[in-house]
Amino acid sequence: MPGRRSYDDACGTAHGLDLIGERWALLVMRELMLGPKRFSDLRADLPGISANVLTQRLEGLEASGILLRRRLPPPASAQVYQLTQWGYEAEPIVQALGRWATRSPAHDPRMPLSATSLMLSFRTMFARDRGRWLRGRLGVRIGDQDFIVSIADGGLSAERGTIEGVDATVTGTPPAIAAAVYGGVPLAALEADGALSISGDRAFVERFVTLFPLPPKVDAAGA
Repeated sequence: MPGRRSYDDACGTAHGLDLIGERWALLVMRELMLGPKRFSDLRADLPGISANVLTQRLEGLEASGILLRRRLPPPASAQVYQLTQWGYEAEPIVQALGRWATRSPAHDPRMPLSATSLMLSFRTMFARDRGRWLRGRLGVRIGDQDFIVSIADGGLSAERGTIEGVDATVTGTPPAIAAAVYGGVPLAALEADGALSISGDRAFVERFVTLFPLPPKVDAAGA
């Protein structure tokens, strides 16, 4: 990692920060957790990052062995970035940090978020006790991106995938879907505003949005 400042500390946590502690680095990794993306896709999903900084972070993560570049075969022939197997192993770090940070009084679930961030939040915040007896597959369509969220045997998976054979489909923006799941906004209200639409088993969707409770906020004493 030439040119990068180090903590010069043997602790694994310190070295972890040497690897991914630069601003935006962990969010770049987050956006690749569901599979490869082009540079332009990363720019679109991280609107606050400049092209120059994104290039620097991609180069740094590649040099550290966390991600790699490859070219898709024709007819796409596009260059994409993807995490290495070791890079994918960082998902529990992203989940633990996200779960811990939602307890902050300053956390606002109404702020913008990407489609990948929303899917990872489902994998992070799923309450197994609430979903223990639920089984089904939800299609989620966000712009030109399709995802499948599957629930079975008290577990949940959320992946990119073609929407077929699902019990219901929700179409909308990440903030609108998050408003239903984390903000408690009634589905009917979001539908009336045109923020999202539902097809298929509506009862399944109504149950689905209750499966991701946010933890209680800490008080002034940090308790």
